[in-house]
Amino acid sequence: MKAARIVVLAVAVGAGGVAALLAGRSEKPPEVKPEPVAQVASVDILVAKNDIAVGQTVSPGDIQWQAWPIATASGNFIRKPDRPDALETLSGQIARYPFVSGEPIREAKLVNAKGSGFMAAILPSGMRAVSTQISPETGAGGFILPNDRVDVIMTRRAGDKASGDQTSETVLSNIRVLAIDQNVEEKNGQKVVVGKTATLELSSGQAETLALAQQTGSLSLALRSITDAGGDKNESDDKSKGRSTVNVVRFGVTAPR
Repeated sequence: MKAARIVVLAVAVGAGGVAALLAGRSEKPPEVKPEPVAQVASVDILVAKNDIAVGQTVSPGDIQWQAWPIATASGNFIRKPDRPDALETLSGQIARYPFVSGEPIREAKLVNAKGSGFMAAILPSGMRAVSTQISPETGAGGFILPNDRVDVIMTRRAGDKASGDQTSETVLSNIRVLAIDQNVEEKNGQKVVVGKTATLELSSGQAETLALAQQTGSLSLALRSITDAGGDKNESDDKSKGRSTVNVVRFGVTAPR
């Protein structure tokens, strides 16, 4: 009789354990609600689809619309709601400055050449592009790059050739270099551009001074430090105005300028 009770008790305990186990498994885990994600207002702006080099003509394949946080979309950016036809209207313009992939397009860095060449398009109003011959010896060993600023030094022989006496003077100061040969920018990590021709950005008066200096003696370019390259842009004009060696011949009569 006692054995039968023990068996019944064991069965009852086992059934209770199974029931408890099944009840535990049937309980659903508490649901974890995801935190709400803040919605950032955005607007489509025009960006460079790939790298755009200086002087490159922009095509529709070079630019694209991209969502941009509206809070950081500068007024200089081109927005699709304002200019939905920008892909077509900007096609054919020339890059005055380089763009990297994903960079917002700004019209201040583009120029509409209107059929003219790149150099004519990027020249500021009233300025001239004038070229002069250089060599590694007269061009700072090839370390002058486009957009550097230089002084133009003229060396001429004084007296007769037998004496060998020479004099040098700075005829133009703080002049921007537009290009070395056909290179208008540093490319492919190139650190030195050894060319035969430097194209300088000059005013009309400076262009006349350079032309006279080319006929009077040999020219050298002195590279200016980046710390003083942004000096007074009128420095060179004042220097050329003060030169008394520049003369103009009108109807056979020489008149000093």
